[in-house]
Amino acid sequence: MKQLLLVAHAPSDNTRRMAGAILTGASHPDIDAVQCRWIEPLNATPEDLLGCDGIILGTPENLGYMSGALKDFFDRCYYPCLEQKQGLPCALYVRAGHDGTGACRAVETICTGLRWHWIQTPLVCRGAWQDDFLQQCETLGATMAAGLEMGIY
Repeated sequence: MKQLLLVAHAPSDNTRRMAGAILTGASHPDIDAVQCRWIEPLNATPEDLLGCDGIILGTPENLGYMSGALKDFFDRCYYPCLEQKQGLPCALYVRAGHDGTGACRAVETICTGLRWHWIQTPLVCRGAWQDDFLQQCETLGATMAAGLEMGIY
């Protein structure tokens, strides 16, 4: 069974709904060989990261940057996982009140240093809340899980 890790900071009802949509997509009935679990960034450990086969990162845009909680996750896990997790398939979604550029750039820079492999460009859900954000997150979760199951990533 492949392990998909969702490390997402979800401080609001809407960001929790987005993380839930990722889990729903990753748990699609046609996907049998992937297990997905969500851990808040402040609770995620290097061991969680070392035990996964793919990761989806989620963050709100905070002051034009990723959340402090996600940055803390990277600070604690970067060096303990650097050598063992090179090539890890990853994806990012950002709930951006503005444009999300700074948050994406910051996460992409760290993931590049970790030598992780992007499965797609970051999903940036910009502006006022739209219910379509949930479908986009569900699709992202399903895409990552299906790719892991099929051995594409």
